[in-house]
Order: sequence, then C-alpha cells, then structure tokens
Amino acid sequence: MDKHTQYERVFNYFDDNGDGKISASELQQCVEAIGIGELSLEEAEAVVELLDSDGDSMVGLEDFVRFVEGGEEKEKVNDLREAFKMYEMDGCGGITPKSLKRMLSRLGESKTIDECRMMIHRFDLNGDGVINFDEFRSMML
Repeated sequence: MDKHTQYERVFNYFDDNGDGKISASELQQCVEAIGIGELSLEEAEAVVELLDSDGDSMVGLEDFVRFVEGGEEKEKVNDLREAFKMYEMDGCGGITPKSLKRMLSRLGESKTIDECRMMIHRFDLNGDGVINFDEFRSMML
C-alpha cells in the first residue's frame, strides 16, 4: 500500500460524516494517529486556515496529503541538517576536504585530502571547493 493510500485511509477514518472534509480537531487527531507529531487545537486551527483551499474552514483530502507530506519533508531536511553538522566541523558553513577527511576517518574510512577534494568536486555546484548545505541536500536526496 503506497503512502497516499495510507493517508487517504487515515483521512477517511477521521472524516466522521463522510463529507470529504475534516475539522481542526479531527486534523489534530489525524496527525497524532499518523505519528508525525502533536498539534494543539490552536495549531490545528492555524493549519486548517493555511491549508483551506475553498474557504469552508475544513481540510479536504488533497490539502491533508499536502500537509502530511510537507511535514515529512521538513523532518528530512532537519535530519539532513544534523548529518551536515557532523561533517561541517571547521565552522565555515560547509564541508571542506579537511572536515570530510576527518569525518570519514572517524567512520573507519581512510582517504587523502586529494581524494576528499575530488569527492567534494563532484557535488560542488558553485565551484568554491566546499559543499554547502544546499549542495549536500541535493547530493543526499
């Protein structure tokens, strides 16, 4: 079963009257049921206001899927930021050949500075010799 189908099943479960819409309180329960976090009622109301594409203060299935997948994307980006920080040790805001060599060494992988330079060069889109977060994200996704 694909994710969209799973989201649809959860959505339909919480759509009490079967009208294809869920309220802020139902959205709050959905988010907790899916396991992507917790929302206060006020937060759920704010999300409904942002997602509501037809102005009825309710969330339709497509709005719900967009919200859930957006939350997953945010989680991925946060995970990538944490991984990036592990490699970015020099405080320059990027992964340098030296910091890459150090991290690979910690992981039991022995590389020379020149080998690390070549690894970085493959993903260094702006040619500055350093992998910034956007380049790291492109490489990882």
